[in-house]
Amino acid sequence: MGKRNSSDWNKVYRLTLVEDKTHLRIKFWRFSRLGFVLIALTVLVVTTLFYWSIISFTPLRTTVPGYPDEHFKRGAIANALKIDSLENEMTRWALYAGNLSRILAGEETIGADSLLKSNTKEYLRKLSDAEIARGDSLLRTSVASAEQFSISNHKRALPLEGQHFFSPLKGTVSQPFDAILHPAVDITAPAGAVVSSVLDGTVIFADWTDTHGYSIAIQHESGIISFYKHNQKLLRKTGDKVSAGTPVALVGSTGSLIEGDHLHFELWHEGEPIDPARYCKF
Repeated sequence: MGKRNSSDWNKVYRLTLVEDKTHLRIKFWRFSRLGFVLIALTVLVVTTLFYWSIISFTPLRTTVPGYPDEHFKRGAIANALKIDSLENEMTRWALYAGNLSRILAGEETIGADSLLKSNTKEYLRKLSDAEIARGDSLLRTSVASAEQFSISNHKRALPLEGQHFFSPLKGTVSQPFDAILHPAVDITAPAGAVVSSVLDGTVIFADWTDTHGYSIAIQHESGIISFYKHNQKLLRKTGDKVSAGTPVALVGSTGSLIEGDHLHFELWHEGEPIDPARYCKF
């Protein structure tokens, strides 16, 4: 028996394993109350961590009621996009019906931008500063909670009409767009004028070609690619990340297919040429 102490926590006990018939002592363990409590707590903590690891880092976590799996996240995002599209469609139809009524009444029609601005000003005018601040806090909380449904590397692509195109060059259009004969816009400008990227993107080609001289191509989101040809000099190389309005080249007259200093600008969407003049101002 171990040494007796005044404290009950330090008293030593012995647990002996004895054979029933022969009374032969097979094994025994010595322990104190404090040691027993520490061992019990250690076993409890290790067991808890073991089961928590299994649930957190294995597919078993999807069996927990209310846990959003990948399928649920994708469904939530798809539903959110559908609701947003329906809201936009309803707004367009409401604006169309309102303008039709104004036309029949001989009144001036209104645009979507002016309608939005007027409604926003009228709404904010009715709210106090405290209400606006509280609404802003609620919006931030809503956006933060919605991020739990985000999918890695997922980005919502805007349609062409929702993109804000930066002007590649200020000049005079010398040859307009023709989908068959000339799927581009030629913009006349002085040699050395700065050519800018129309959207954020990545340079996928920046080199010399015999027909178009120094040319650069930029891949943008939503399946958009822009081409800038006949440049005097390129300011970016393949693989560079560029932002809208970033200088990418200087106007020149390089290449065999050239008549004076100008920019040959092409805009492609999902493999089809589109008229840049519909989205850019030159």
